[in-house]
Amino acid sequence: MKIYNTLTNRKEKFTPQKEKELNMYVCGPTVYNYIHIGNARPVVFFDVVRRYFAYLGYKVNYVSNITDVDDKIIAEAKRLNLTEKELSTYFTDKFFEDTIRLGSLLPTETPKATEYVSDMIFYIDDLINKGYAYHSGDSVYFRVDKIKDYGKLSNQVLEDLEIGARIEKDTQKETPLDFMIWRKTDEGISFNSKWGSGRPGWHTECATMINSIFKEKIDIHGGGNDLIFPHHENEMAQSEAKSNHSLANYWMHVGRLSLDNVKMSKSLQNVILVKDLLKDYEYQGFRLLLLAHHYRQPVNFSYDLMNQFDNEWQKMKRTLKLAFVEISINYYQHVRYNDFALDDFKRAMNDDFNCANAITVIHEQIKEINKSKELEDKARAYYTATLMLSILGIDAEFKELTTKQIDDYHAWQRAREEKRYQDADEIRIRLTEAGIL
Repeated sequence: MKIYNTLTNRKEKFTPQKEKELNMYVCGPTVYNYIHIGNARPVVFFDVVRRYFAYLGYKVNYVSNITDVDDKIIAEAKRLNLTEKELSTYFTDKFFEDTIRLGSLLPTETPKATEYVSDMIFYIDDLINKGYAYHSGDSVYFRVDKIKDYGKLSNQVLEDLEIGARIEKDTQKETPLDFMIWRKTDEGISFNSKWGSGRPGWHTECATMINSIFKEKIDIHGGGNDLIFPHHENEMAQSEAKSNHSLANYWMHVGRLSLDNVKMSKSLQNVILVKDLLKDYEYQGFRLLLLAHHYRQPVNFSYDLMNQFDNEWQKMKRTLKLAFVEISINYYQHVRYNDFALDDFKRAMNDDFNCANAITVIHEQIKEINKSKELEDKARAYYTATLMLSILGIDAEFKELTTKQIDDYHAWQRAREEKRYQDADEIRIRLTEAGIL
């Protein structure tokens, strides 16, 4: 398997830290509102990463954090006359609901930032003791110039970054690029520390949670490509200072999903919420839309594009459903897979998760279902297609037929053959209402 590593700007052979075990951390949401479909792209993609590694026999430890302390949370809580905890708890639950609604599994662990503040205080104190951080005024800052290759993840030159940073110089900082890792404040939720009551910096939250949960360098760190700088760059810098490693062996970043070629943003009010989109469309069509585009490439969402993939899913589902009914009524239970198709599928997925090519392999199996005359061939294509779809988090969701429904199906066929059209129509209506025809 090869994965494109943002750190090296090339595809690299994937080698886990421990055999057949994957440790992966993906930056999660700041919970002050519902997630929009742009937020959904990493949720869907890294769910596929997790599912595929599990299919390959890995034990997957997939951690995705919840940022439940933030200026945006404080501002929204004030506006709604709620406590920050009330607001963040509500939208954390809604995020989990939307995750499941998207067909994604919940991560194996979803730590909240507020649960690790004591760990963050120790983490910051250690950085100060090692000379990588300093207390100045009402904040604690990280010394960027102590990291010799700072900027390597975002592929930026330190001198160029310093020129840009001087535009908004903070007089409390030793140098313009130093970033805040603790801020003294009495606004909103705060925590006691030797530097005054306040809150940790966002970049320190994730770095600390990875350190506390995994205790070592992880395999994959992921998120949207808008997090490369400064968030992931600053996480890596702190990890190199604290633990003498770059936090993760592979850094994976998902391209932006735009609306009318403009980045979706709650502040711009140009968002489509997941919960609203999935009132009108099945999640499987939306997942197909996302996965048909390579995860590193941008996607420009439109309802025309959504309708295209929804129609594609409906055709696939119709073919799969007819095959499922035929397999069920003939009590065909011998499960076999098309090994050649599965090899093609794995070849696509092993090439930096080329889900678009993997979906092409699935379409070939759908065509095989339509043209197969032998039930064994049709069943093999059906089981192969549904297995590959399940790895992509797309479930055909067909209910098992009851003995009565199978008997009705045979009775319907006999009535048609014997030209008892009224009987056939009555049975057909029952089968249609049951979703079998």
